[in-house]
Amino acid sequence: MAILGGASVLPLKFYPFVAAAVAAEVAWYATRRRPYPWSETATSVAVLLMRIPMKLVLAGVVAPVAWYAWTHRIATVPLDRWWGLTLLFAGEEFCYYWGHRLGHEVRWVWASHSVHHSPAALHLASAFRLGVTEVLSCGWLVYVPLYFLGFSPVAVAAMLALNLFYQFWLHTEAVGTLGPLEWVLNTPAHHRVHHASNPEYLDRNYGGVVIVWDRLFGTFGQASPDVPLTYGLAHVAPSSNPLVVCLREWTAMARDVARARGVSARLRQLFGRPGDSLSARGASLRQDIP
Repeated sequence: MAILGGASVLPLKFYPFVAAAVAAEVAWYATRRRPYPWSETATSVAVLLMRIPMKLVLAGVVAPVAWYAWTHRIATVPLDRWWGLTLLFAGEEFCYYWGHRLGHEVRWVWASHSVHHSPAALHLASAFRLGVTEVLSCGWLVYVPLYFLGFSPVAVAAMLALNLFYQFWLHTEAVGTLGPLEWVLNTPAHHRVHHASNPEYLDRNYGGVVIVWDRLFGTFGQASPDVPLTYGLAHVAPSSNPLVVCLREWTAMARDVARARGVSARLRQLFGRPGDSLSARGASLRQDIP
């Protein structure tokens, strides 16, 4: 069902649901006389296909680490009890939140995660567009403590797969707000803010299924009627080339490391905040020039 530590593989029975949902969204665009972003969708599907062989590589790297942690666990959480499943859900959501947050706050991890934020339009097919370099960015390491604590790597992977499948429907403008559910669940309204590249909305709403951790740790944000949402990467022109989409942040990071002077400056280009990189500052300055 899932590869340990990250990329999920849906069972075949779920794909008709995914296809039907995308078709319904295409119809929704038509009823509003809005052009459906076919080019964005084609790029997202191409990225999805590129991820398939990389999932095998990821499994080969993560599985031995997960197995080592599991065999040295300090306890064994029983998953045939309701409280064990509840702890598994809470633990996976907690780790997902921090892994996702690191993907925005640490450039090395952002180099892979930025692929997901590259669509200039938010629609269901945007959920297909995930980084192909997860094994290199090492975001999967956030789940290793769960194995030491006594959660089976297979169970963690299954819960993560359900988490990612839940998030599929969050990538749309066709669903409005959901009333009281907005307080607890991650919803399309919350996730639209997460994908917005406006300065007011950057680095908000990292949750997977729930939005609780964002509320607790101060990263929750809501859309303002005075600031329309703009999608895509800040200071980066959109591209329909899947290779460019998947590798340009790594390329930019390599250029910035070469330009930086001194060890500490180079480390900041690798592991500092993405918005503080030489590339981001240079793009911002170019945009400010009339």
